[in-house]
Amino acid sequence: MLYKFKSKAGADVIMLQPHGDQALQVLGREPSAQGIFQSADLPGLIQRGEAAIEEEQAAHERAKAEAQAEGRKAPPAPEVALRQRLWPLLELMRAASASQTDVVWGV
Repeated sequence: MLYKFKSKAGADVIMLQPHGDQALQVLGREPSAQGIFQSADLPGLIQRGEAAIEEEQAAHERAKAEAQAEGRKAPPAPEVALRQRLWPLLELMRAASASQTDVVWGV
C-alpha cells in the first residue's frame, strides 16, 4: 500500500506503507488507509512532528555519548532519519496551514 497525502496547498507526498505508518504514529494518529488532518489541527501536528525529530536526534546523541563513555563503538545513525522522512509531509502541512486547507490521504 502507498500513502498519498494531498492538499490544495501543495504537491502530493507519497510514502510506502511502513514509512507512512511511522509518520502517522509520530503525529499521534493510528495508521489507516484514509484520513484527514484538519487545518485547525495542523500547527499542533507540525509541532509534534518537529518534537519527534528532535527526540530522535537527542536519543542518538545520548547513545553515542554512552558508547564513548563505555569505550564501545558508537551506534550508526539511521540510514534515513526521521527528519528526512517527515520533511516533505511537514512542508505540505505548513503550506496547508498557511492557506487554511486540510491534508487528506486515501480519498
